[in-house]
Amino acid sequence: MSNDGNKKQFWKRNAAKVPGSIQHVYGAQHPPFDPLLHANLIKAGNRPPPATPGKPKKATTFQEFESITSDAWDVGDDDDELLAMAAQNLNIEVVMETANKVIENHSKQQERQRQDDTTELEQRGEDTQEEAAEDDKEEEEEEDEEDEEDRAGEGDRTSPEVSFASQSSPYTEGRLVKSQSEAPIGSPKDAAGEHAGLHRQRSLPHRPPVIPLVARMADQNTSGTPAMTEREASRLDKFKQLLAGPNTDLEELRKLSWSGIPRQVRPITWKLLSGYLPANAERRESVLQRKRQEYFGFIQQYYDSRNDENHQDTYRQIHIDIPRMSPESLVLQPKVTEIFERILFIWAIRHPASGYVQGINDLVTPFFVVYVFEYIEEEVENFDVSSLQEEALRNIEADSFWCMSKLLDGIQDNYTFAQPGIQRKVKALEELVSRIDESVHRHMQQYEVEYLQFAFRWMNNLLMRELPLRCTIRLWDTYQAEPEGFSHFHLYVCAAFLVRWRKEILEERDFQGLMILCRTFPQCTGATRK
Repeated sequence: MSNDGNKKQFWKRNAAKVPGSIQHVYGAQHPPFDPLLHANLIKAGNRPPPATPGKPKKATTFQEFESITSDAWDVGDDDDELLAMAAQNLNIEVVMETANKVIENHSKQQERQRQDDTTELEQRGEDTQEEAAEDDKEEEEEEDEEDEEDRAGEGDRTSPEVSFASQSSPYTEGRLVKSQSEAPIGSPKDAAGEHAGLHRQRSLPHRPPVIPLVARMADQNTSGTPAMTEREASRLDKFKQLLAGPNTDLEELRKLSWSGIPRQVRPITWKLLSGYLPANAERRESVLQRKRQEYFGFIQQYYDSRNDENHQDTYRQIHIDIPRMSPESLVLQPKVTEIFERILFIWAIRHPASGYVQGINDLVTPFFVVYVFEYIEEEVENFDVSSLQEEALRNIEADSFWCMSKLLDGIQDNYTFAQPGIQRKVKALEELVSRIDESVHRHMQQYEVEYLQFAFRWMNNLLMRELPLRCTIRLWDTYQAEPEGFSHFHLYVCAAFLVRWRKEILEERDFQGLMILCRTFPQCTGATRK
């Protein structure tokens, strides 16, 4: 019984607030609702007076509630009757007079608009004729000036003012003005349509002239991005001032380089930070010449032995690995392939403790690309390297070899027998993640994922297979600024990867999903676009 009582109480409602009550519509089909007129119409229709305000009766059962609201959404005849009665009481004469005034005003407005259009078109025609006459006059003056210059035997055939006028004459107020010979011949209707189109064009804001593609490219910097911001220009000035001194402060250069190096000064900065060039500006040129000659002396001494029995396996492996590198548009160029083969083979011959190991080949690319920037302005991935002069190619090759050698000197135990350096770094990564994010570490353990299974490549290739080349170069700016960036700081970057994508890692619930994610998560989550 108590349940029945609760159900009844549940359906108690205020009948005066039932949803669905009819509201008067203001729109194209009905005139605005006038409360005074509505009250008069109610009296005229002998409708009963409104009930005395009081507390409305409440529904106590569902049946009563249903009976009260059953017609809530039905359209009754009351509104139609009210509208009909209102129409009868309106003064017909007032309505007609108001309508006639509206029509008369509209006709006068249209007539004034037509007169304005005609006047504007006539004025435009006069302006066009005057402009054509001025153009003809300017052309005659240009011809006369050219004849005088020819007779005088001057070197410059056209003055800057005349050249500018001749270039800008086809354009008037941002629009292309056709000569009368190019104007289309048609009926008066066609002409009227053209005039109307010109009038509409004058009424709209003038569009700027189309900028040629070459001009748009000139407005961009060498990296293909918009022009430098004020902050970027300020940072570039700081680098140039620091590098222009007789002795470069390497500590200050590292501080500036940590947050990124401008492309214009990246080659010289990398050479200084890697230890390839001395801080003293006077000694740099002599060091460059000596090191470049030394490298090509190694080529003359060792490269011919690549087909010997002792070295042919090394050379064959290098030859197989280079086409697997990225970007393919660069490394598959025959000239680039030849350069990379020489660099890797000479390094392997001079470092017999490790020799050539897969993964070392990827470390050449950033240096090669950065040092090509010294000689070109466009993106190197789409550039034909063989079009560079032979001397420039030799300098790029030698500089890339020595800087890669400096890098590998700090991480050579990554590539010796059994690669103990990588083993230690992966173990250190596991310990670091267990301290900074225990949830991720326990999740890996729960599904039996070993860090060595996915982090080995991170250490072996320095994340070059996980990140696009432009991101790798930016990351290496910071690595170069750190005293042990490639050996120690890289470990923290790998840990930051795992913490950054902890949400995606914790959502994976099986071994296979975790392995795929840890090998590809930067690409999967769109991080390469940032």
